[in-house]
Amino acid sequence: MNKDQLIGHKIIGQWDQLIGEAKNWWGKLTDDQLTQAEGDREKLAGKIQETYGIGKEEAHKQI
Repeated sequence: MNKDQLIGHKIIGQWDQLIGEAKNWWGKLTDDQLTQAEGDREKLAGKIQETYGIGKEEAHKQI
């Protein structure tokens, strides 16, 4: 794996670029929510769950 791939629960390397894609997928998420996630898959899933009212499994599936 290289630094731009998913390592454990952290997305390393291109998080700033991925924020743009995340905004396209989850338009209701605010810039602040995405910044708070800081590339952490678990945090991002939590923000998606809170915002869209979906379960943990579905949030991870979408990610």
